[in-house]
Amino acid sequence: MNTYSRFPLVLEKGEGAFVYSSDGKKYLDFVAGIAANSLGHAHEKLVAALSEQVTQLIHVSNLYWNKPAVELASRLVKNSPFDKAFFCNSGAEAIEGCLKLARINASKSGTGRFGIVAMKNSFHGRTFAAVRATGQLKYQEGFAPHFPGISHAEFNDLASLESSVDASTCAILIEPVQGEGGIRPATKEFLEGARKICDRDGISLIFDEVQCGVGRTGKFFAFENYGVVPDAIALAKGLGGGVPIGAVLAVKDLAKAFEPGNHASTFGGNALSAAAGNVVTQELWENGLLEHVAKVGEFLTQKLSGLKEKYPAVLDNRGIGLLQGIELSVPAAPIIAECIEKGLLLVNAGTNVIRFVPPLIVTEDEISQGIEILESALEKI
Repeated sequence: MNTYSRFPLVLEKGEGAFVYSSDGKKYLDFVAGIAANSLGHAHEKLVAALSEQVTQLIHVSNLYWNKPAVELASRLVKNSPFDKAFFCNSGAEAIEGCLKLARINASKSGTGRFGIVAMKNSFHGRTFAAVRATGQLKYQEGFAPHFPGISHAEFNDLASLESSVDASTCAILIEPVQGEGGIRPATKEFLEGARKICDRDGISLIFDEVQCGVGRTGKFFAFENYGVVPDAIALAKGLGGGVPIGAVLAVKDLAKAFEPGNHASTFGGNALSAAAGNVVTQELWENGLLEHVAKVGEFLTQKLSGLKEKYPAVLDNRGIGLLQGIELSVPAAPIIAECIEKGLLLVNAGTNVIRFVPPLIVTEDEISQGIEILESALEKI
């Protein structure tokens, strides 16, 4: 269906941080499936794990246990402040799971609360509740009447958040780093303030780390950069290294609100996607990939800062780790198109922002190659 404005490329194969089109042209991939291909393309360990799993078990119903899902849930809980995991297929589903968990928790607690306060300029997905939580009207046009009970506060404005929370509110939903909204990190004061409001009023704090989580900032969870722990978190994208998987992680007092029949996902936590998640989490937590992301992330920051000093059209650079962007005084689309012609894949984050979300295995040399191509396009402005 006519739902994507696709570039005229047919991508056939990939290796590391590169992809190849059907005509044999090589591209440096700084899109990575929009922050999904965390281990790049054809990663040896991921290929081996998936190949082996396919010969054993791909999917069975969640009426039964499967070992890869149990292993992944155990690893996520062991290495986090959370107590329980629920697996699904995507970021939007993970957000829906978080919102349902917050509401059913309030319902079972007898508070009568139901409202969700999300942030302006946010992005949370395309399903009805997720798109309503998204703080950008362009994604909601044509879908009215909208899902009820969701309002929006100004991002990084504690006074706005405070005034948006009332006696009906059951949860606050925040991206620690807004992705689609222009690569805008939260301030430490804002997240700390949100935590205090939730503790004071007995409501749930939910972080959307679908894009900024799973190592993208140099920490496994983006909230680790701030020292603020939510009650629940939505993960997806990079968790499967390109294989569809989403997850809701929650602390015990919130997670216990779900009982059999309250929520489900047919393919959530199937053996194949969980096997992929196990490889990704092993690489990040056990094999030094987090440290690598922190190192090359600093290198990317330096390179993007240099662009701001060199080219008047570059107004700002911002982000954390390998989730970064440059804001331009001109539309990003023509520059992205020029970079594609020269062998670099990029994606925007709003009209005037170019987003940089390369695979987490990207090297400093590959970053330098990408910046060199970008500079050749910026010089034409």
